[in-house]
Amino acid sequence: MPHDALLSLQTDHLNELQGRYESAMAEHGYDSLLIASGAAPYRYGDDQAWHFQGYGPFLHWTGLAGREHCWLWIRAGHRPVLWLFEPVDFWHANPVLPEEPWQAFIEVRSSASPRAPLLDDPGSLAVIGDPALISNVPGDANPDDLLRDLDETRVRKTPYEIECLAQANRLALAGHAAAREAFLAGESEFSINLAYQQATRQREAEAPYHSIIGLNEHAGTLHYQYYDTQPPGHPRSLLIDAGVRYRGYCSDITRTLAGPDESHFAALIHGLERLQLRLCDMVAPGVDYIEIHRKAHQGVAALLSATGLVSGLDDEAIVDKGITRVFFPHGIGHCLGVQVHDVAGKPTPPPEDAPFLRLTRRLEPGMVVTIEPGFYFIPSLLDPLMEGELGPYLNRELIGRLRGCGGIRIEDNVVVTATGSQNLTRQDRA
Repeated sequence: MPHDALLSLQTDHLNELQGRYESAMAEHGYDSLLIASGAAPYRYGDDQAWHFQGYGPFLHWTGLAGREHCWLWIRAGHRPVLWLFEPVDFWHANPVLPEEPWQAFIEVRSSASPRAPLLDDPGSLAVIGDPALISNVPGDANPDDLLRDLDETRVRKTPYEIECLAQANRLALAGHAAAREAFLAGESEFSINLAYQQATRQREAEAPYHSIIGLNEHAGTLHYQYYDTQPPGHPRSLLIDAGVRYRGYCSDITRTLAGPDESHFAALIHGLERLQLRLCDMVAPGVDYIEIHRKAHQGVAALLSATGLVSGLDDEAIVDKGITRVFFPHGIGHCLGVQVHDVAGKPTPPPEDAPFLRLTRRLEPGMVVTIEPGFYFIPSLLDPLMEGELGPYLNRELIGRLRGCGGIRIEDNVVVTATGSQNLTRQDRA
């Protein structure tokens, strides 16, 4: 999409937000709302701060992920006012705010102070943000009922938000392609991460989350957080879960690759990808997301049977006896937006058979979700299963050969449309 068209969509997005926020404020008796962008706290006993990416509602309006100590004031029937923290400082630079059409919608003011602004006639005021930063600000701090309704405004994305998410996917896919080439060239986890960052042109501190890059058995740790600086002697597999933040919005993509001599593992990847695409095609208005999760377990059971990893049980029994939860222990996905695990996904608790599921809603047009089935060889889960009463049904020899590959996850970002879905991660898919 041309940049001018995107900026026009942003103006429409802000008009929509103004209406949504005014309705929520009126419902709870507030005349105005002050949103704190937040700030990175300092590490205990240190003079260095943690990385900072901003408070969700502030990003929902502005997309300014790295701006600390800023304040946004929303009032019914008035232009929003944004105070940008721009201190006179010889230690740090103030980022330049490019001139864009949204600044005709939001009045932008510069402030040399990190403190909340003095408001003229705020009326009944709510203040939301990090409690440590708003505790001394006049107004009702983080009222629960209002926060729930504001979270709800983020569930159904505007066309602007969807285009930002699409662009975040395009940028991340360039990084995934570079990571693939680095893996095939025999590089280390550290070097693969550098290749990803170079291709996306986004520092790790600016990315929506710490990239998960696991070679071999490391791919079996779901949120593997370390990067070996030396390549393994025999690269058997790569799992990379990495995204990009674009104008505040996040992509969240996972791919798995097999090494050159891993035909069994490559067949598993192929089987899981076929299942993942079928699950993506299930995304549509009115579909219960929990049913997509349960369909994923049925697919994992079929894959266990087809590959000979489990025998002597039918697919239904493999699910009912909990075997699939050993190989696929997490949920099928979550909402996506200005947070990777976006808000308001669980109005009801997850069911007992899916305790880690982050989304329990029926799908509606405008929602953006991830679909990410997995298939792992996790010793802490596998070993008790193999030593228990179900052990005889498992192919120990084949599991032993595949353990060193760690695991598989394949993840796409999917928009619920009026009639079905749009896969942002596979825009070129026929």
